[in-house]
Amino acid sequence: MLEVAVSLVALAFAGWAIAKNYDAKVVLFAVGFVLLFAAVLMGHPVLSEKASSGLAWVDPFKVVKDLFVRQYSNAGLIIMTLFGFAAYMSHIGANDMVIRVLSKPLALVRSPYVLVPLVYWIGTLLSIIIPSASSLAVILMATLYPVLRAAKMTPLTAAAVIATTATIVPTPLGGDNVVAARVLGIEHVVDYVFYHHAPISVPAIIVMGFAHYFWQKYMDGRQKGGAEGEIDESKLQMKDVGAPVWYAIFPVLPLVLTIFFWAFFKGAKVGLVEITIFSFALAFVSELCRKGNPKVMMKDAGLFFKGMGEGFWVVVVLIVAASTMVAGLSSLGLIDMLAGSIEGVENAGTGLMFAFSGITALITFISGSGNAVFYSFIELIPQIAEKTGLDPIMIALPMQLTSHLLRAVSPVAAVVIIVSSIVKVNPLELVKRTSVPMFAGLAAVLAMSLVRYM
Repeated sequence: MLEVAVSLVALAFAGWAIAKNYDAKVVLFAVGFVLLFAAVLMGHPVLSEKASSGLAWVDPFKVVKDLFVRQYSNAGLIIMTLFGFAAYMSHIGANDMVIRVLSKPLALVRSPYVLVPLVYWIGTLLSIIIPSASSLAVILMATLYPVLRAAKMTPLTAAAVIATTATIVPTPLGGDNVVAARVLGIEHVVDYVFYHHAPISVPAIIVMGFAHYFWQKYMDGRQKGGAEGEIDESKLQMKDVGAPVWYAIFPVLPLVLTIFFWAFFKGAKVGLVEITIFSFALAFVSELCRKGNPKVMMKDAGLFFKGMGEGFWVVVVLIVAASTMVAGLSSLGLIDMLAGSIEGVENAGTGLMFAFSGITALITFISGSGNAVFYSFIELIPQIAEKTGLDPIMIALPMQLTSHLLRAVSPVAAVVIIVSSIVKVNPLELVKRTSVPMFAGLAAVLAMSLVRYM
């Protein structure tokens, strides 16, 4: 069948190009347009008669326009607002203050190996506030690394723990959780995080903390300083904006308010966008009262909108690009064919879970980025699940968590390269330290997903 052959070649090319670190957005858009125009040439409609422009060769462009409109009015706006808020919090020093407050008790712990799981778990909590793995690692290396070294923790152990902090934290503020909840048809992102993500991710996080403890202790004894490395102070120069301690409230305020409204006012239509804008306004007024320079403060507030633009480019465009490719695959009938081939097959859900997680793991390891893979495949899953009667969460959730876990095992991942350069070691040396805890977490995720959703 020609349609299937074209679809499979396009998918193979997209996977290869993303793994080779071609820009994922451009790759997915290009493949999506090729598939849509191939569908038009083969006589398949890419839009319903009602939604069509009336010109078949224009419809592929209308598909993309409709996807942008749909994303911007739903998850896209939430993601952009969260990016803007994070950018402003970073500028006023509120994010740094959260880290200083939460990490201060660690200075009281003198055993380096007791610190290992504690630092990992606290770092995981901090990734709720700073979702970027690279940004969080740089800040933790600057603020927490000296504390760990004072407790006689080896540089590689400290680096490995810090490099793995931003992985699978269950937070309603995560862009991937917002998208997953929307695609899977779950009305409130907190429902997805609380009832599905957390029961799998929290036990896995606990497992990874203990795995870190035993693996780092074993590796320290095995290497005995052989690949230790030293800190590169020049990469840890951070600007101190003099934020007061109470500014630590602001970064966690959207999370607290989101859970509060979800728990006590479920009938109220108060979403993440409203909550985040309120938190931003409160922080802006506080900055204005503290510094008293309206002109400068208004210029700083512009960083919120600049951050929104970054969120649009980094995440929203990627989601639309992935959706374009899925629309092309759907138009060519690949999804119907795949669903038909597994309909009625015993344990088809288990096979699909391992298949999607395996593909995600492979491409994430090779490319160092899991977001592109996750956003590419998440749109496929509900359509396949609906046609086969499977639970889409059983396939989507392990794939989502895999995309985060395998990033810290890739020697070309940004966070691995950054941290290894700071401690002056080869990225492969750092990967040796991160691999076992992350694979332990992956095994826990897959096992618990099977038990929960079979």
